[in-house]
Amino acid sequence: AGISQGWSLSVTVFGGSGFCGSRVCKFLVEKGATVSSISKSGSAPKWCNNEEWTKQVDWKSADLLSSSDEALDAVVGMPEAVVSCVGAIGTDPSILLKGNGDANKAAFASAMRGGKLQRAAYVSVSSEVDACKENWLPEFFKSYFEGKIIAETAAIDSVGGDTSKVCFVKPTFIYGGDSFGINPPRVNFEYGAGVEELLFLPPFKIAADLTPGLIKVALRPPVCVDSVAAACVKAALDDSGADLPTLDGTEAINTYSGQPKSTGLTDALTWSKEKLTEFYGWAKVEVPKAIDTVQQKIEETKK
Repeated sequence: AGISQGWSLSVTVFGGSGFCGSRVCKFLVEKGATVSSISKSGSAPKWCNNEEWTKQVDWKSADLLSSSDEALDAVVGMPEAVVSCVGAIGTDPSILLKGNGDANKAAFASAMRGGKLQRAAYVSVSSEVDACKENWLPEFFKSYFEGKIIAETAAIDSVGGDTSKVCFVKPTFIYGGDSFGINPPRVNFEYGAGVEELLFLPPFKIAADLTPGLIKVALRPPVCVDSVAAACVKAALDDSGADLPTLDGTEAINTYSGQPKSTGLTDALTWSKEKLTEFYGWAKVEVPKAIDTVQQKIEETKK
């Protein structure tokens, strides 16, 4: 027993067409699981729609908020493990509550009705972010956190109330991919990896430990989407019988997922050093040539 390689294990990913969910699908396929993705679009996202692994995912379409139980059950089927990356952000309290709470409640309930569910994983939110809801964030954000609580409760209910069979992955800020975004807020892999490595340095860790609220959160290292996805996959495939963990924050997520430490800052400094060395080598040859050319021009004008 241990971490299953996923052979023949049926895993459903709610929100599988999304930023995080699509990476979960990819890693599950690589582990040999039988993978279904359920999302509104019912298709692979643009970043990977031409990749070979996407052909091994059953991309299904369903609206978790409007589908009847019968219709949703027909799509969800009888998964043995589920991962939910479903969530919503914005300023409308109703959307935040439904998108984070009601949608996940419907998803986990359907998976439970399938009758074969053994494990569940859910991408929630860091406790340090949650702690900001009272005095640091606008009033409408409370619906976001209420929705997360509803989702976590539904995840536990889906496995018969056994918290040992549920893994909650709780990041602060997730980065990755090759682009920046505003809604949802996102930075690309290169930038995010540099910030992650920087904020893991002792002075920033000490400052984060001492400061309150959103200042603390801002000083915490962000986490790579690959690490979040790998943690979800590890939990979904864990047939060891051991209690599944709650992974609160980047360090816990990275440790559990086994992802290597970020080297974004080091890579950037190395790249800069290499480019400066290249420039120095170029300048050492070309600058004297340019000076000679100018001097020649000056001499010609004197004649």
